Amino acid sequence: MSQRVLHQQIEGTVVKPFQLPYALYLPPGYEGRGEQRWPVLFFLHGAGERGDDLDLVAVHGPLKQVKEGKEFPFIIVAPQCPENWTWDRSLDELDQLFLEIIRNYAVDVERIYLTGLSMGGFGTWHWAVHQPRAFAALVPICGGTWWLMGFPERIAVLKDVPIWAFHGGDDPVVPCKMTEDLVEVLLNLQAPIRFTKYAGVGHDSWTLAYNEPELIPWLLEQRNPSFSFREGGQVE
Repeated sequence: MSQRVLHQQIEGTVVKPFQLPYALYLPPGYEGRGEQRWPVLFFLHGAGERGDDLDLVAVHGPLKQVKEGKEFPFIIVAPQCPENWTWDRSLDELDQLFLEIIRNYAVDVERIYLTGLSMGGFGTWHWAVHQPRAFAALVPICGGTWWLMGFPERIAVLKDVPIWAFHGGDDPVVPCKMTEDLVEVLLNLQAPIRFTKYAGVGHDSWTLAYNEPELIPWLLEQRNPSFSFREGGQVE
């Protein structure tokens, strides 16, 4: 090697400020005092709801149902991703939101659930792999993962987490195969995963998914007695 080419390394710590606005739904009967602890559902929206208008997080999904009059027996936390950004690049910020919620609200840490649609479906898979012991169940909808980040094989870290995945069979935006590949890896590990593929449905599989009558009862049956959370994610 030429003596003019040197191998060097810089070491240091990068600290970055951030803001992550979020909408918060508190269920009927929530008071935040006493011994009662409540389940939490984190909801990650899709690409079309990014920006600085927090009302957008209620365009689809659970908070849309709240606007329509539906009540849920759990806390809902719906952060908003900045414009021109994605959830898989926001894992540190999501970790801080997670800590904010469990430190300041009456949360049952054994019943923390995560769901998201489209870009939020990607975020659901990626955040769960980043924190594989934090969530009692996952509901990723029309999402996927990035092969450059070690997927689908890396999804194996979720082999003990109950998952109900949804995708439209004719999705032209996020191919259904992106979910199928993850499901295949987990099924080969005998993981507790359910997969609903809506034949003839395009990208909007979330409307059907969030209206599945069994979904909320299924979620509330899931518990995570091995809950643990570590800032910076877990190395498996």
